[in-house]
Order: sequence, then C-alpha cells, then structure tokens
Amino acid sequence: MITESLLAPGHRGCAGCGAALAAKFTLEGVGRDCIVCGPTGCLEVFTTPYPESAWRVPYIHSLFENPAAVASGIETALRARGNDDTKVLVIAGDGSTFDIGIRSISGTFERGHDITYVCYDNEAYMNTGIQRSAATPFDAATTTSPAGSVSYGNPRPKKDMPAILVAHGSPYVATTSISYPKDVIRKIKTATETRGPTYVQIHASCCTGWYFDSSMAIEIGRLAVQTALYPLVEFVDGELGKVHKIKQKPVEEYLRMQRRFKHLFTESGKEELAKIQAIADHNVERYGLAR
Repeated sequence: MITESLLAPGHRGCAGCGAALAAKFTLEGVGRDCIVCGPTGCLEVFTTPYPESAWRVPYIHSLFENPAAVASGIETALRARGNDDTKVLVIAGDGSTFDIGIRSISGTFERGHDITYVCYDNEAYMNTGIQRSAATPFDAATTTSPAGSVSYGNPRPKKDMPAILVAHGSPYVATTSISYPKDVIRKIKTATETRGPTYVQIHASCCTGWYFDSSMAIEIGRLAVQTALYPLVEFVDGELGKVHKIKQKPVEEYLRMQRRFKHLFTESGKEELAKIQAIADHNVERYGLAR
C-alpha cells in the first residue's frame, strides 16, 4: 500500500487538473518499480520545469511523436539485463497518442513489447493553445475548430483509439475516468500485470480548455460517464469484458456545464444536441451500458 503520492505536490498544474490526477492514480496502480516515458504536453511541462521534477519514480521526457518507441527501447534493455519485473509505462496526452505518435504506437504494439501505454485524454492540445485533436468530441469548440455562423465546432467524431489497439491484438485495453479513482487504479494494475502491450485511456477533464470552474472537475467527469458520452469499458484478448453500467442521463446535463459547447444551447443548436444524444445512445447499445 503506497502511503506517499508518487507524483509530488507543488507542481504547476491547474487546480483540479485532470492530467495530474490521471498520473497520480496511474502511479498508485503500478507502484514504485516502474519507469515512465512522457512526451511533450501539459503533464510534462508542469511536472518537470528544469531543474525540478514532481516524479518520485524514474521519468524520461521524449518527443511528441515517439514515446512508445522510447518505451519499447527501455523495455528491451531491461529484459536484456534480466530484469523482468520493472514496469515500463508511457503516460501521454491525446495529441501525442491519437495524432502525432500513432505510428510509433502501432509499431510498438505490433512488435508485442511488454509496456503499458496510458493516455490522459483531455480532448485537445491544451498545452499549446486548445487546438483540436482527433480526440476532440463532435461539435466541441476549439481554437482550430471554432464555433460561429458557419460552424458548430469540431465536425468530426472522436477517434476510437481503444478499438484501434484492440485490432492490434493487445491483450488488455480499457477506458476509465479520473472521476472514478478506484476504477483507474484497478485497470492500471491489471494492465501492468498483463504481459504484452496494454492500453488504458483515462478521461481527464480540463478546466482551461473546456471552460468550467475547476471545483467542478470531478462532477463533470462523472457526467461524461453517466450520459454515456465516455463509456468505461475493458477488452480482454479482444473481447468486451466488464463495463460500468449506468442509469443514463441526458447529454445536455454534461454539455451545459462547459463553455466549449455553449453555442449548442440556441434554437439552431437543437438539431446538433440531438446528434450528440444519438452518439451517447449508440454507446449504450454498443457496450450494453444500461443498468
């Protein structure tokens, strides 16, 4: 039982930062005997301002595009030295994961490296100015997908990264949320104890990019799950395993709390809200989420 947080307090993260909580819970799940590889992004920037570090485990900073490749090299070196116990993790944001680094992720998973890849999914490039990523939800406003007279925001659906890694033959793939700490810790523990390349995607609310008061970070994360816009599921050897059952709430309860969706709460936005509700309803049917 870890009694001291392996992510030290006093870092530069925002109050209520979802990425910081995702890293904290991840380290609780894996324990001290690990090496973390982190690419450029919010988490790297606010935890490692030279010459300081908030990490109480070994941590290596990589480029945006190659944390999975760096982690695979670390894992190979450890095994060559006879160390089969130390866990190797990537902890990266959705920009590095869904977009810039997907090539090296694909190679690492295809080669079967024994690593766990953790994505803290705050649904945009928050560190560089709230630009759209492939993880940005449909109709969300960002600085590169602004809402206005000719647009309702991001026109594309969120990329299904878990399905991509299930298709790569990963033995364990899961989604979770900072609003459910025990679920995060359990899934990280399962992932790191499973041999082979595993993936855990953690929904990490962002007060800066989603535009809400930081005191609401946990409540907003719960609503994402309760509306079925962010299902909590796991896949074991390609098959759907446990799912977090819900009594579904309307998507408006979640969307209304964030200024990135405020443009939808107009007369012209009603049709868009119906489209988002349809996405949530499809998730309920697809994963069997109804309680």
